[in-house]
Amino acid sequence: MRALGGLEPGWGLTVLRIAMALVFAVHGYAKFAAGLGKTSAFFAKISIPLPELMGPVIAVLELIGGMLLVLGWATRWLGLLFAMEMLVAMLWVQMPAKGWNGSELERVLLAGGITLFFTGAGKLAIDQVWPKKGFPFSRLIW
Repeated sequence: MRALGGLEPGWGLTVLRIAMALVFAVHGYAKFAAGLGKTSAFFAKISIPLPELMGPVIAVLELIGGMLLVLGWATRWLGLLFAMEMLVAMLWVQMPAKGWNGSELERVLLAGGITLFFTGAGKLAIDQVWPKKGFPFSRLIW
């Protein structure tokens, strides 16, 4: 992409990445603060398979994954994982309970996750300096 007025497009991805990171990290922290048992109980209530496993997995993904997104580390993989999480949250939780308009946050985060998966981290990211050559699955990641 070409720079607009001298501003590189990678900075827009950085803004997206950090905004998403903060949303996910705060939601992950809230799951830990409320207690993973409550998260698992909610998952069971809405019929998420294996709620005792998925509650902690999603809490860790959101908290640790959010912190890794701030750093710009494994951005493409995290974008894919967050997109899959938001697809489930949108179709399984929000739309049945609140309809199309009730799933706005999930739709935006889904689009953001897909964007990060396809484009990468943007500027100021560990992914920019991480060795690509010879790294396992490097052609899939970068």
